[in-house]
Amino acid sequence: MGESSRRGEIERLLAAIRGGDQKAKGELFALVSDELKRMAGNLMRREREGHTLQPTALVHEAYLRVFVKAPLPVIDRAYFFATQARAMRQILIDHARKRAAGKRPDARDRVPFDGVLQALESSLRFSVFDLAEAMDTLKALSPRQHEVVTLRFFGGLKWSEIAEALEVSVSSCEEDWQVARAWLHRQLKGTP
Repeated sequence: MGESSRRGEIERLLAAIRGGDQKAKGELFALVSDELKRMAGNLMRREREGHTLQPTALVHEAYLRVFVKAPLPVIDRAYFFATQARAMRQILIDHARKRAAGKRPDARDRVPFDGVLQALESSLRFSVFDLAEAMDTLKALSPRQHEVVTLRFFGGLKWSEIAEALEVSVSSCEEDWQVARAWLHRQLKGTP
């Protein structure tokens, strides 16, 4: 199946889901599971070694969150992948919080963030909680920059897909990325 026909099939299945077709949810999952596993793999590479959550489990949990536990109105392909990226990110944060619940606050595991915002040259290390807090602050300051980071970093979407999802130009997305990346770098280093 070519990329344009695959995109068309995803859109068709999403329209069927919006129309109440429960069978289309399974068909959609079968069609996009490899792409979702790639997204999950990208996220999991940024996690600590020996993580108890596996990419396949992350994919299944995110899919369940979007379509079963708290069903969201899935509008189109870009929105679908954005909601999956957000769900995966939240699952990882929830998982880390549960794991750290019995530990002292200063004993939280630190996770590497090497190469993550591409501009970070050093081996910056911080906890998943620091990242979650920084992302929450970014969301309050600039919702669109937050979405760009979520879709690019957590979702692995291309600039054109992000621009489509947010209904802005590719250059606006790239500019938001640059600003948000610099801001996150300062926040995570503890620089005002």
